[in-house]
Amino acid sequence: MRTSIGKSERTTQDRVIDLFQTKLSYTYLGDWEDEVRTHPIEEDILRSYLLGNGYSNIQAQKAIDSLVKAATNLSKGLYEANKEVYHLLRYGVTVREELGQPKETVWLIDWKNPESNQFGVAEEVTVHGRYSKRPDLVIYVNGIALGVLELKRSKVGVEQGIRQNLDNQKDEFIPKFYTTMQFLLAGNDTQGMRYGTIETPEKYYLSWKEECGTEFDYILDKHLYLLCEKSRLLELIHDFVVFDKGVKKLCRPNQFFGIKAAQTNVKTKQGGILWHTQGSGKSLTMVWLAKWIRENVRDSRILIITDREELDDQIDKLFTGIDEKIYRTKSGRDLISVLNHKTEMLVCSLVHKFGRNAEDGDFDSFIEEVKANLGTDFRAKGDIYVFVDECHRTQSGKLHDAMKMILPEALFIGFTGTPLLKKDKQKSIEIFGPYIGTPYKFDEAVADGVVLDLLYEARDVEQFVTDQNKIDEWFDAKTAGLTDVAKVELKKRWGTMQKVLGSRSRLDKIVSDIIFDFETKPRLKTGEGNAMLVSSSVHQACKYYELFQSNNFKQCAIITSYQPHHGDIKGEETGEGLTDKLMKYEVYTKMLKGKSTEDFEAEVKAKFIKEPSKMKLLIVVDKLLTGFDAPSATYLYIDKSMQDHGLFQAICRVNRIDTESKEYGYIIDYKDLFQSLQKSITDYTSQAFDNYDEEDVKGLLKDRHTESKDRLETALEALNAMCEPVHPKDEPSFIKYFCGNTENPNEIKETEEKRIGLYKAVVKLIRAYANVANEMHKLGYSDAEAAKIKEQVKYYSDLRETIKQASGDYLDFKRFEPGMRQLMDMYLDANASKKISDFENKSLVDLIVNLGDELRGTPENQKQSRQTAIAETIENNVRKVINEEAQTNPKYYEKMSALLNDLIHQRNQAAIAYQEYLEKIKELAKNVSNPAGNTSYPAEINTKAKQALYDNLDSDISLSMVLDHAIRYNKLDGWRDGGIKEKKLRIEVNKIINDPEKTMELMNIIKAQSEY
Repeated sequence: MRTSIGKSERTTQDRVIDLFQTKLSYTYLGDWEDEVRTHPIEEDILRSYLLGNGYSNIQAQKAIDSLVKAATNLSKGLYEANKEVYHLLRYGVTVREELGQPKETVWLIDWKNPESNQFGVAEEVTVHGRYSKRPDLVIYVNGIALGVLELKRSKVGVEQGIRQNLDNQKDEFIPKFYTTMQFLLAGNDTQGMRYGTIETPEKYYLSWKEECGTEFDYILDKHLYLLCEKSRLLELIHDFVVFDKGVKKLCRPNQFFGIKAAQTNVKTKQGGILWHTQGSGKSLTMVWLAKWIRENVRDSRILIITDREELDDQIDKLFTGIDEKIYRTKSGRDLISVLNHKTEMLVCSLVHKFGRNAEDGDFDSFIEEVKANLGTDFRAKGDIYVFVDECHRTQSGKLHDAMKMILPEALFIGFTGTPLLKKDKQKSIEIFGPYIGTPYKFDEAVADGVVLDLLYEARDVEQFVTDQNKIDEWFDAKTAGLTDVAKVELKKRWGTMQKVLGSRSRLDKIVSDIIFDFETKPRLKTGEGNAMLVSSSVHQACKYYELFQSNNFKQCAIITSYQPHHGDIKGEETGEGLTDKLMKYEVYTKMLKGKSTEDFEAEVKAKFIKEPSKMKLLIVVDKLLTGFDAPSATYLYIDKSMQDHGLFQAICRVNRIDTESKEYGYIIDYKDLFQSLQKSITDYTSQAFDNYDEEDVKGLLKDRHTESKDRLETALEALNAMCEPVHPKDEPSFIKYFCGNTENPNEIKETEEKRIGLYKAVVKLIRAYANVANEMHKLGYSDAEAAKIKEQVKYYSDLRETIKQASGDYLDFKRFEPGMRQLMDMYLDANASKKISDFENKSLVDLIVNLGDELRGTPENQKQSRQTAIAETIENNVRKVINEEAQTNPKYYEKMSALLNDLIHQRNQAAIAYQEYLEKIKELAKNVSNPAGNTSYPAEINTKAKQALYDNLDSDISLSMVLDHAIRYNKLDGWRDGGIKEKKLRIEVNKIINDPEKTMELMNIIKAQSEY
């Protein structure tokens, strides 16, 4: 038995190859160490498979050529190449055997019949690149490499295998080999297997979790058996991949099994609720399930209802990542119209915010609008499935009733990221049906490393009245002349304001508190992390913002649903100072600095996520407390009375995984929402959470001080035990124990595991201590105990550095920083580089008007020559704009050019008086610089882009509208790439125009439109 400890990687590899052959029935393709490959397609195997499936030689060769071309083209990077290959694998390759014959689809993989494919595994596959590499195992399906497995011996961390996969994808090595890859695996016998896909960072590699009926000695074998079983592997690739804004993503086990359970519900026509905790990928679950229903249920249509704009937008983008477009309804009327026709099969409806101050969707108004637009002939078309996001909301029951009346045959599936309240649970289950599959709860997601745990700390800022008599005197003076009833009403208002807003001194204390945290707390002081402050009202948020500004804490912003409008301050001025509305308007106007709230919010959110040191704090009320994912967010300060779902969703803003330095999300509570902290720790159902089932919220929060003390003492005990065998405890003994003979490389290698254990244990100790170093007395330590612990931490820290230097393990991590910073800078620069408007053209009209005014009062003889010079200047300016803008709308500017030539001709012939000429060319200039203002267009043709299409499509209104709609819903981000994205849009345009030459002409016009 002893020989199995520390066994070689080769032993594991032989066993894994045997597993693929005997348990999974893969064909062993051989040891390919002595052969050299440059790309991931075995053309002979693929050709043999295609010919065996009834395709002709020509069809097979054309399909192979298309695949190889896509797989070897890295001109736009690995992500785009992999995306194009995936499209060919999933949707087949369209080929025409001969000119004049119809196109046919060649399927490279038989997705419906997994067993009819040729599954193979090869080892030691030598791949030639700038520098060659040799992956341990490669999984092939029909000769196409779909997976790579890097193996490590038991005592070497699986992370080393992940890093090999990441290295291999770099330009220096073999990126071309990864263009067809779907699964990148790394494993060893002790930790099992981790999986990711191309360009997946190490921290996002996942573990597979599933019960298995077959017994295995090694966890690695179990993981491979479950994941690489033929039908499972193909199903994961076919139904659970998304290309999301430059990131390729695979599903997590909870998403896979949630969707599998939901598929059963769909087949049996049963509704239900999918509960996957906040941060575990609920939106993607929704999108993948919708795609599956569309492809597997005849005549199916999906309607997704949300009441959050962020989620509506996110879902739209995710559907693009699975090659689907979703129609976003504009109103209740639009929704009814869409349901009544079978044009749109995927529909998203936002419960719009009716009224500018509404934080949440106004369900009542939405329902009324929907009902009001039901025609007598209305009957929803198709087999409809309705997804209701955040179905736990009390309003969703009302919405469900209304939608059930409109769609009596539809199947309803609710999605939630929070536990159902006891009082709501029965009702929710009655509305939607029981839970679908097993709820994926908070503590399970934390254990799986999907989200971080949360630590809670209550802080109290006590308020007291300094002089009650003065308050009474002030009140009497101000209310002199009021009736008793008015005085009572005013006092009520006063009491409410005191409760809700609090005094300036209280807010000042909280601001000082937060600024102090930014100077002392881990992640906040380094700028790696940032925070959110939840305020009870927009007014209070504005007061907070002003206090931070006056304290020179400038990297903060307010984000709420409030939008300053001059109508807000009409009639507000009393001469007595700033009212609520005036104060909000003034603060927001100052903060926005002329930007629209939408542009300001987008800029602030981008900074908060990508450059936390430049946007340290977001002050919010309700907005961003759901559906806003920022891994940098580490602290949540709560100064608002919250409970149940609202509180649960808010605290989950800080549980997203970020860099290694983020171990927890921190909740700082100024409202005493968890009055009985001890009860909260023992059963997780006290006070704010007392409406949740105990099992639903198990493991949600831990008391920060108790948890921190336990972590610190456990870390110290672990190190004491680790160093126990060393005698005497001096430097030479420690070096000998942890390094062996430092002049002997073999001994340094043999003691490696001990050292790694030491380093990890010391890091744990330092982190545990850093979190509480400034508050040891709060953990119950005396000054002497605190000093002793500090000394121990320094002792072990010094020991780690000594051992690192003695063994040669020391590595300067700073060299990794510039790359990270450059990445952020580039990404932000790309987003910031955006032309908003073209001011030169607009100033043209002003120029003409000003010149016209200048002419008055000039002597007659000078006036004539001056008039000619000015006329020529104007004409040249107009001509310049026509030439510059001609590409955006050739037909329109051709007409403008003809009008200009005519005017010039008339002036030269003296057939037009100067004043009349000036008026005519002024009108022409307006039309040249602002076509949208030209009143000769039909009402529907109301944008510059639509006008360009209308002018160049022989004034065909319906064709212009259809094409405009198609462009907006098919264009991808960065589509003007001259490549695949542009080609995809051109194909969609040609489907409508059905004239390749005209399509090319229109594409040039479309490319010139800033709207697209």
